[in-house]
Amino acid sequence: MRQLLVFHEREDAEEVAATLGEWFPGLGVPRVVRETLAGEDDAEDAQWLVVVEGLAGESLAKVDELTEWFEGWREEG
Repeated sequence: MRQLLVFHEREDAEEVAATLGEWFPGLGVPRVVRETLAGEDDAEDAQWLVVVEGLAGESLAKVDELTEWFEGWREEG
């Protein structure tokens, strides 16, 4: 199942993506994409997403800890 890791800062998203690529080499480096919210007037309010597929169970718990460290959160997508 696809997981979306959501961050406010691009640097945080890129750091998490690189770390996940190291922790789970079979995944490769996850994609980092910018998501603007519908109706947002200010592009500065865009969120940064790390798109992760193929993780479950204990791996997701580890991902959650890393994501929270960078003040982000995980959503299923």
